[in-house]
Amino acid sequence: MRRASISISLWITAFLIFTSFSLLAFAHNDSSAVPKSAGKKNHATVPKPALDGFDDFMAQVLKDWKVPGVAVGVVQNGKMILLKGYGYRDVEKQLPVTPNTLFAVGSITKSFTVTLLGMEMDEGKVDWDKPVRNYLPDFRMYDPVLSEQMLVRDLITHRSGLPRHDMVWYSSDFTREDLLRRLEFLEPNKPLRSRFQYNNLMFMTAGYIAGKLNGKSWEDSVRERILLPLGMNRTTFSEKESQNAPDFAQPYQKGNDVKSDVKRMPFDEQCPDTCALGPAGEINSSVADMSRYVLLHLNKGKLEGKTLLSENNAIQMQTPQMVIQGAPDFKEQSENSYGMGFFISSYRGHKQVEHGGNIDGFSAEMIFLPGDGIGVVVLTNLDGTAVPYVVANNLLDRLLGMDQVPWSQRYLDQEMKAKESEQEAKNKNYTPHKSGTHPSHDGKEYSGDYGNPGYGVVSIAEEGDHFKMTINRVTKSLEHLHYDVFQVPDNPFDQFAKLRVMFLSDANGDISSLSMPLETNVKDIVFTRLPDKQLTERSFIEQFTGPYELPGSPTPFTVSLRGEHTLILSSPGSPEVELIPKRGTTFDLKDQSGVSLEFKRDAAQKVVEAALSDNGTTVVLKRK
Repeated sequence: MRRASISISLWITAFLIFTSFSLLAFAHNDSSAVPKSAGKKNHATVPKPALDGFDDFMAQVLKDWKVPGVAVGVVQNGKMILLKGYGYRDVEKQLPVTPNTLFAVGSITKSFTVTLLGMEMDEGKVDWDKPVRNYLPDFRMYDPVLSEQMLVRDLITHRSGLPRHDMVWYSSDFTREDLLRRLEFLEPNKPLRSRFQYNNLMFMTAGYIAGKLNGKSWEDSVRERILLPLGMNRTTFSEKESQNAPDFAQPYQKGNDVKSDVKRMPFDEQCPDTCALGPAGEINSSVADMSRYVLLHLNKGKLEGKTLLSENNAIQMQTPQMVIQGAPDFKEQSENSYGMGFFISSYRGHKQVEHGGNIDGFSAEMIFLPGDGIGVVVLTNLDGTAVPYVVANNLLDRLLGMDQVPWSQRYLDQEMKAKESEQEAKNKNYTPHKSGTHPSHDGKEYSGDYGNPGYGVVSIAEEGDHFKMTINRVTKSLEHLHYDVFQVPDNPFDQFAKLRVMFLSDANGDISSLSMPLETNVKDIVFTRLPDKQLTERSFIEQFTGPYELPGSPTPFTVSLRGEHTLILSSPGSPEVELIPKRGTTFDLKDQSGVSLEFKRDAAQKVVEAALSDNGTTVVLKRK
């Protein structure tokens, strides 16, 4: 999976509309006009009168939501009855959306991962209810019990006990193997199988297993076993490959203000070829291709006489595996649950199977009613918009022969009220902030690298009157908020806007760590200050080696170099102690809390002595 919209300021909006559509969608808007030439060519016969007036409906949706472009695919009774594009795939060049326009489908990809695993299950290569460690012996979670008891089924039903921890992959270019290794350091917040918690990393793990069992990468396995047999010839995994296609959509976003203008987003450069989170949301496709995929699942694993997936495993994907707590917002909807790669609920009394997708610049929905033979795919090139759900629900109303629920107005009202509430909080100064404060240290004291074994490295550097913060591969500015808390400046187009960073000091008054609320369901993620790089370089630290003595004491101390970058402190008859690099010319004594050794230099930068501090008591060691 590439990136997903994670703006802190939008979490409130996302929570308010969560039960109305997909877990991965946040409600936004965007702007675009409808080209006169777009949407006029249908690639299938449209039944009348079910879709009468649908083009007018779409024109109004594009106007109200200001979405650049939308592609729609509809299947019914085993046939494709509508493949059509509306609006622009490229606003600047006025290029219209077509049925073959490639969009990122985001987390709809998850069902492809489960489909692939199901095929391997049919072949006896994997078992849903066997431990993950049967297939990945090195698999480790934060809790050893989870490491042993996690089943393959748990990975694909969002019941692992692990919250999202999305910033681990979102901010980085870690490999798939590296992400697997980092799972051990990510804190869970619930017992195994006790609560539904959406998690991309677990689906990545499932996809890694699927590829390994097939003897190839996940991408090559999906292409060989799903895409080619279904004739999904335009579907890709790589952004680079998609942009080389003759017909692809540009990504767009809007700010928090409903009235704000559309803005093109850059394609993510994190993984131009393939992405570590691929099994959770990497696929790029068109409604022409995706409609064939919908038919496969409506037909319980078969298409055009070919069986790709056994009926048993196809049905298991569409059967509730994990309940999702919470009541629906509207009477037309039912309580929700998760199958394997699909959400399961009902729409106006009809069983509904669906999955949404949201990746930077794109929002999508795939939905089908297995008892009615109806399927819908809606792809858009706007970040975090409810349009796919608006359009899909309207099509279901039409094809079921029911009155049309005003979904567009409902979602617009929800979004507007949420934004008005957020603005009201700002106007009333309810945002937590302590005025009139200042940082406790000079700016240079905060600069340095800070590490977390799960999340990676955060680097802080002074830049004028503010800081520059780099989280793995993402760089943002930090401005002072209050005391030792800084934040990313407010910006409606910045996914990291208002992210707060708190610096912490140790008992000696030195900045020793920083923390950030990168995963709201666990404690703030702590990054411990890393040693200055020069303290791990032989050319720098060998100047500290040699004999030292404590005046008045007959027992000498010796600092020696072991290997290329490790200093050892020793004295006759006593165990050797490793010196742990800290900063400047200071080292901590390993396994001795509060004890440090700082080497002192004269004006000529020659080491002449060292200060040995033991929890507030300091003595001088003279260099011989």
